[in-house]
Amino acid sequence: MARTPSSADDDIFDLRLARSVPDLFPMLEAIYGARPDYPAFRDKLVKVLRKGWADRPADLKRLDLARDLEPDWFQRPGMAGYVFYIDRFNGTLQGVLEKLDYLEDLGVSYVHLMPCLKPRPGDSDGGYSVMDYRQINPAYGTMADFEAVSRALRARGMSLCVDLVLNHTAKEHAWAKKAAKGDPAYQDYYLMFDTPDLPEQYERTLVEVFPDNAPGNFTHYPEIGKWVWTTFNEHQWDLNWANPAVFLEIVEVMLFLANRGVDVLRLDAVAFMWKRMGTRCQSEPEVHMILQALRACSRIASAAVLHLEEAIVAPAEMLPYLGRGKHDGKEGNLAYHNSLMVQFWSSLATRDTRLMTHVMATHFPDRLTNATYATYIRCHDDIGWAVTDEDAAAVGLSGHGHRNFLSDFYEGGFPGTFAKGALFQVNEATGDKRISGSFASLAGLERAGNDPALVEMAVQRMLMGHALIAAYGGIPLIYMGDELALPNDYSYLGDPHHAHDSRWVHRPRMDWALAEGRHSGDTPSARVFWGTKQILARRAATPALHGAVPVRVVSSGNDAVFAFQRLAPTGTLLGLFNFTEEWQQVSEAWARGLGITAMHDALSDHRVETHHGQIVLPPYARVWLT
Repeated sequence: MARTPSSADDDIFDLRLARSVPDLFPMLEAIYGARPDYPAFRDKLVKVLRKGWADRPADLKRLDLARDLEPDWFQRPGMAGYVFYIDRFNGTLQGVLEKLDYLEDLGVSYVHLMPCLKPRPGDSDGGYSVMDYRQINPAYGTMADFEAVSRALRARGMSLCVDLVLNHTAKEHAWAKKAAKGDPAYQDYYLMFDTPDLPEQYERTLVEVFPDNAPGNFTHYPEIGKWVWTTFNEHQWDLNWANPAVFLEIVEVMLFLANRGVDVLRLDAVAFMWKRMGTRCQSEPEVHMILQALRACSRIASAAVLHLEEAIVAPAEMLPYLGRGKHDGKEGNLAYHNSLMVQFWSSLATRDTRLMTHVMATHFPDRLTNATYATYIRCHDDIGWAVTDEDAAAVGLSGHGHRNFLSDFYEGGFPGTFAKGALFQVNEATGDKRISGSFASLAGLERAGNDPALVEMAVQRMLMGHALIAAYGGIPLIYMGDELALPNDYSYLGDPHHAHDSRWVHRPRMDWALAEGRHSGDTPSARVFWGTKQILARRAATPALHGAVPVRVVSSGNDAVFAFQRLAPTGTLLGLFNFTEEWQQVSEAWARGLGITAMHDALSDHRVETHHGQIVLPPYARVWLT
């Protein structure tokens, strides 16, 4: 007798549950197993997952099956991302629908809508202070509009990424409002204290995220008689992940968003989720247990959905978010390659790739299990100079001195700099100075003015950067406007909501008039667009750039040239990147010794001619040699 669709669905759910049980319940038992309510929590979780699956639309269930059968779908070289704030891109979700042809023209297959869930009114930390996970910011549209965008993207083969903040909610969230009114169940959703004693003890080892405008990690509310943990801002209340009710709530939210058509959940501020006295309260072991368990929940009830874990930390701390040890292959599918971004800017400023080569070769494995990197040159956030004293010393530099040099260089005050940026969150106690600025302005286009030679160098720097993130391994992410070389936008200084935050200098509004001319003329904007489009097209046509192909960083023998191998089964690809405005060369014999036989550049799709045994590289050259 033929099974009904519902019985077949039940079978699929049971099979997926059985598959993920070893990844799920051992993690939850380690965290919550000693609690008397653990058995009831476990039963309720299974019911939540079963309901999420039952509610899942048929077309998304089919997508789950397709991606189960092709689990490397997100590692394929055709994946390329584009990131933007909805209001700065084209106003609303309806405006996004009107511009999908533009994204398709560029070669985008992954679209990250920056924070779009309903934020608190007023200052919302750029949308990351969320008061309702199940509603869209009304300035952008409705949940129906959001689902229309997800369907339209899916029809074009594009994946949709949205932010889900895990560390905190807005103090206006319904849970927080109930807590503020004295409901003990909801007070246990947050980290609230009756006296300042424990907050003061925790504070001794905590760091300040926003020391300029949100110092400290706790806020006292006399009206409710509580001290509340507020890591980021007074209006962002940290969740208590030691309470299993919080885990259940977030799983329900994840499945709700997945069933609206989300393909990638960008899990924000994950490093801060677990608190332990005497530590920084960052990247504690329980964080990875929780994230593995959340990933298992998605694999059970929405198998098409990926988890991108946002942890902008040092390599040794970042890699566990992609799975290490018992979590290998079971935690995040994606994490930002912050080190690649930092080292790109460092090498550009110094015209020397020794530090980049050391960091990338020393700290990163040649491959990842069921995961890959999100690679980028710029994003919505500032650049923190994550260069350790130890890594700097390995190549003869002072860590403190090099970090200060990079801030001075990219702020625009260092003699001979090509860059123009802005300082962000200067910490006088530590000397830490972070930098804001658009790709184009940091790469020299703003300072170049009308000087053709300087404009040319800036354009070449930008195209080299996009070629690097497209080839290194992972999903390259283009931040909105970088494909058109949009410069810094200083209008933020006149906006009282933004003037205190220099990051708005690199969050310009999209220039659609400029975009209309992207296929004509010889402007920097048109050249960068055409070059970026060509890079993404060649990436999609190059199998060696699959995310599962091992990457091995090698010394080129020329400190100006960064080099790596992609060790594909079909043959080696050698990436060569000249980080200077001077002609450089590397040995042909060296390249052939690394497996290069055809002397063909997969990026330009032309043969590379050698001269007297040397591969000659023009200023800011980028070559994908096979």
